[in-house]
Amino acid sequence: MLYAVVLIGILAVLLAVSIARSFFVKTKADFVVAGRKLAWPVLVFTLLSSWIGAGSLFAGAENAFNNGFASLWQPAGGWVGLIVVVLIAGRARRFAQYTVPDLLEARYDRFARLFGTLAIVIAYISITSYQFRAGGDILHLIFPETIGRETGMYIIAIFVITFTALAGMSSVAYLDLVIGLLVTITACLALPLLVGTAGGWEGVRAALPATHFQVLGHLKWYQALNFFLPVLFLLLGNQAMYQKFFSARSERDAKISVVGWILGTLVLETVIIALAVVGSALYRNQPNLEPREIIPVAARLGLPVLLGAFFLGGIFAKVISTGNNYLFSPASNLIHDVYHRFLHPRATEKEILIFSRLVVILLGVVAVYLAAHTESILRMALYAYTVYGAAVTPVVLAAFFWKRANARGALASILVGTGISIGWNLIANLTSEHPFVVFTKEVDAVIPAVFFSFLALVLVSLATAPPPEEKWRAVMPKEAAA
Repeated sequence: MLYAVVLIGILAVLLAVSIARSFFVKTKADFVVAGRKLAWPVLVFTLLSSWIGAGSLFAGAENAFNNGFASLWQPAGGWVGLIVVVLIAGRARRFAQYTVPDLLEARYDRFARLFGTLAIVIAYISITSYQFRAGGDILHLIFPETIGRETGMYIIAIFVITFTALAGMSSVAYLDLVIGLLVTITACLALPLLVGTAGGWEGVRAALPATHFQVLGHLKWYQALNFFLPVLFLLLGNQAMYQKFFSARSERDAKISVVGWILGTLVLETVIIALAVVGSALYRNQPNLEPREIIPVAARLGLPVLLGAFFLGGIFAKVISTGNNYLFSPASNLIHDVYHRFLHPRATEKEILIFSRLVVILLGVVAVYLAAHTESILRMALYAYTVYGAAVTPVVLAAFFWKRANARGALASILVGTGISIGWNLIANLTSEHPFVVFTKEVDAVIPAVFFSFLALVLVSLATAPPPEEKWRAVMPKEAAA
């Protein structure tokens, strides 16, 4: 009963925030970038919440259940990426547009914008889909007798679509502030209590294989890269992140927010992996346990009832938060980069807002369909990260750091990265014992996809005419002034 009360209370707060923020949404800028009014404290938690969702709490937990602390290779990709983001945040806010494809057209051309939009939509709808799957798992754990995993998935989808459609970025950012605080506090309280339940650190080590406490565990070096690289390249090109920077009140707010995000990510993702490892020491033999569910199972069985209820409620809200972010992001692409840019450039603000909400609903339905056909959240997460990281990140980084990158090189990079990511995974799903098929199962698509995406960008750019100065000056004004 307490779990139900806490969950309903959290949902009521989230709904109230969304409704309240919806009254502030009058224009496309309000919907897509929150009117560019977000201060750094809000930015810190919205960046943290959009980054740490089902990918960490379920895919990361599934990884930790199987590989122990070697699974830290997965969040480590994000930590390394954040070092580069420190250099990008101020430039992104100075550019001050709406989406990553805005950047691609300003720096390259409209074809880069169009194909970049396609890659973003494919990747982000995949990410949204496993948020729905994860939310269904949590509702089933809280109400095992009344809500099945599939039913829970549909319920969470309704909440995510509703919250996102109400107020866009304004809703997303302020929901993240509430949720980020709740999950951070409850996770940090939960870890020492679960370690104590396991009999201290010695009890945890005694219950698990020694490889769970080694740097690589039983992973080969390239398998560690299979986890590290998709996360690294997703973060570096992450549209949800750039939209937060575009929404910042100032360049200073954007830069400060990255410092808070780095600290929060280091602490919270390490705590999440540790929770999964300790949970697997306690409950790995639990009947009907899905490895991805180890953290919510540990919260339900191993924590005091009140803390467990708030922690589970926080995880549930985190899934909603991440679902909001990754559903909103491709919706804003189709609104701004396709509908307003190509289909109806003279649309009124009212028409854009109506279309925006319809697109959110449509993409939400597509994500539900994908969720219904998703079994491993970890596998879906790595696939989505790879498509995005290989297709979009190389051209985004080049836009900020390499003047010689041109439109033809960017288009080649996007097409090669997307094609190899999708094709490699299709081959890996074959049942054939052909040596190449076996190789694709061992080596993740991210390694060849990112390598050849960068190679195509460099070779085609160097083999064709350099871009006009106004193209690179659009995102590197200081270099132009010098």
